Amino acid sequence: MLSRQVVLDARGRIVAYEFAGSNEEAVLHAASHDGRMVFLRCDWPLASNLLGMIDPEKVVLRLNAGVDAARDLALLREQGFRFALDQRALAPAARALANCASFIWIDAGNAEAFTLLQIARAAATRAPGAKLVASGIRTADQFKAASAAGFALFEGDWFARAVAVPGAALKPVQAVTMQLMQLVRTDAEPAQIEEVLKRDPGLSLNLLRLVNSSGLGLRCEITSFRHAVMILGLKKLFRWASLLLVTSSSGAPAVAQTAVVRGRLMELLATEMLSADECDNAFVVGIFSLLEAMTGLPAKRALEGISLPDTVTEALIERAGPLAPFLDLAIACETADDDAFAKAVSSLQLSDRKVNMAHLQALAWAEDLMSASAA
Repeated sequence: MLSRQVVLDARGRIVAYEFAGSNEEAVLHAASHDGRMVFLRCDWPLASNLLGMIDPEKVVLRLNAGVDAARDLALLREQGFRFALDQRALAPAARALANCASFIWIDAGNAEAFTLLQIARAAATRAPGAKLVASGIRTADQFKAASAAGFALFEGDWFARAVAVPGAALKPVQAVTMQLMQLVRTDAEPAQIEEVLKRDPGLSLNLLRLVNSSGLGLRCEITSFRHAVMILGLKKLFRWASLLLVTSSSGAPAVAQTAVVRGRLMELLATEMLSADECDNAFVVGIFSLLEAMTGLPAKRALEGISLPDTVTEALIERAGPLAPFLDLAIACETADDDAFAKAVSSLQLSDRKVNMAHLQALAWAEDLMSASAA
């Protein structure tokens, strides 16, 4: 498997991805990702042919290396390689190892705030040139504690966890987008839909921007909603309206990015197995799978204003139906849980290689789309 986890800065922005692969091919594909900085989790010692195919400018090697590896790492560092090492690099007797570290990777999920402060002080003394990465962050409180201690980067899934917010309601832009989706879903007249879009001109602009940057191979630029209907049809526009809900919502950008990757990955995996309509539905399931984290509302309540296809509702609310295994697999790709990945791949009778390639394609597509929507 090829697993991906996001690495965020203190402002909640994705600055890197951590990839881990269980075979060399998966690792090399991850290392070739042409986007944000990559932390590549590898075993030590590294094979020379692997090193020859890694770009030190783009990739940081996250190694489980001890003091005895310091000399070799120093030589590799002279060649331009950067390393993320664990807490052992901060030991008093590991000065040579600390000198090799560009990043110190700390499992902070179960650490007390005071312990994090002690680690930060030790790092400032023994590895002053290295940035601290807090991994395993599962709650907002853990993130705040690590940030307060002086950690620079954060890895974990706290930002994507659903947290019920008492009295929460859809934000105005979300409510308008939901109304737009319902009209598109029920084949309303374009004039009706345009009336909704007039309430928020930015929404219409963002929708056109998403469609034009989608990589659909359109022969011309779509300039209006009516033009989009004529070229794509309302059925196809529903998926773009669902994407609009994610990209136009204020909040953690990492949530939106993760949702887009899930949607695209599910769509790619479903292409050879399901109908075109169900592939679109798979995309929508992935997009909506983080709706609770985006809105603070239970998914059922957030979606109550939209008449969704049965397979979408089954997957989102009951985690059942033909699209649920695709969602399980997309989520498994965001963890290092080999068992969950193997179970999901087996249920769909897919090869690891096919999933890994689709994963990287989805990531690149999401990067391009999110960059365009933010422009």
